[in-house]
Amino acid sequence: MEAQNFILSLIKSALSHHVRMQTHALQDLRDALINRIHELGTEVKVENKIDINYQCDKEKCLVQWAQNSGAKTRLQIAYVEGAGRGAIAMEDMEVGDIAMEIPASIIISEDLVYKSDMYQVLEKIDGMSSETMSLLWSMKERHNCNSQFKMYFDTLPENFNTGLSFGVEAIMALDGTLLFEEIMQAKEHLRVQYDELFPALSKGHPDIFPPELYTWEQFLWACELWYSNSMKIMFADGNLKTCLIPVAGFLNHSLHPHIVHYGKIDSTTNSLKFRLSRPCSVGEQCCLSYGNFSGSHLITFYGFLPQGDNPYDVIPLDFEVDQVDTMMECPLSNWTTHMVRGTWLSENQNIFYYGLPSPLLDCLRSARSQMPFTKTLIKANMEVDKVLEDLQSTFNAMMENLSDVDSVDRESSSWDVKLASQFKEMQRRIVSSILTSCSTGIKLVEHELSKCKAEE
Repeated sequence: MEAQNFILSLIKSALSHHVRMQTHALQDLRDALINRIHELGTEVKVENKIDINYQCDKEKCLVQWAQNSGAKTRLQIAYVEGAGRGAIAMEDMEVGDIAMEIPASIIISEDLVYKSDMYQVLEKIDGMSSETMSLLWSMKERHNCNSQFKMYFDTLPENFNTGLSFGVEAIMALDGTLLFEEIMQAKEHLRVQYDELFPALSKGHPDIFPPELYTWEQFLWACELWYSNSMKIMFADGNLKTCLIPVAGFLNHSLHPHIVHYGKIDSTTNSLKFRLSRPCSVGEQCCLSYGNFSGSHLITFYGFLPQGDNPYDVIPLDFEVDQVDTMMECPLSNWTTHMVRGTWLSENQNIFYYGLPSPLLDCLRSARSQMPFTKTLIKANMEVDKVLEDLQSTFNAMMENLSDVDSVDRESSSWDVKLASQFKEMQRRIVSSILTSCSTGIKLVEHELSKCKAEE
């Protein structure tokens, strides 16, 4: 979809510079692309159920406040079952339509810190980043009754429910998964960062950093706010800043987003425009992409797993492969570190090609096509077979560490335990698919070996 939208932008630019015959060809190409985008939208469209009992009064006040400041929106905020608050289309919108426009004047960025009394203190601290300063500013501004952004802070939840807030039971449920390590390392990093700042700042400047507002719990809340709601925005002066965007923060993530490009301030209007990359029908939840993140990252810093099979779920592996000079200059030595993707398999797919590093297949094909039935080919097959067996052994150990998720009573479990068990079940499916691929790959390689030896 992103590629097709890029081509559309080129066509729009080219249409004004071509003769009539070329213009017709470009318009035909544009129409064909629009049709393909419509077809894609139909395939990936998700039916969302709106909770009509959730009134969203505070959210409506925030939208009105933003509109009074110059914001424009064709979306309304509602509570979507299974997704929390989201932005729902109030009318049918097409490719290129602007679903939401937020003026730069109400975007929360580091510029607000520079105008505050805490900046003179924070700028003297070595290694103090603008993101950390913004985080500390929001901890205090959240309780400022006279804040320009009081409407915004009033809509924020008391708890963000990300992986950083997982309790002991949820952490234990993650035992055997990579997410366990990711959450523990993230929390340890944040704790070290907090201890470097407090209580020293509160003791040295109690009027600027009141100790009751700068507790560990408040710090963790602010970290979750910025992790889960901030966006990288390129301003008209060319500076890239991490910002909080009132109203736009209600746009949820999707593997098939309606909005792909949204991170640059329009210098003409001095506003941030959220332009559609695919159609959005009235009543449909309008989504954007938070980035090409794995499920573990989304849980740790955003607190959810996306609907559908995430193509960015990866399992990092480190293993050594001996240099093989005779294998048609196959670059095995160049991929000692891999990100092996899990793929959901179906009966009509060739499972050997899923979950396995492609250099192995390239080597096998190259040797097979250029030097058939030779000792080199036999050695190539044996090397591939060895790597597949090593992969199989590694993932068998992983599967043993992933205890049975069926033992978790999801109905009575807390939100974090439910999310932890959901992630663990997903990990088991990924590992299972890769084990299936390895097993089938080994059988295929052994078959190739038998043929080569027989023909030798």
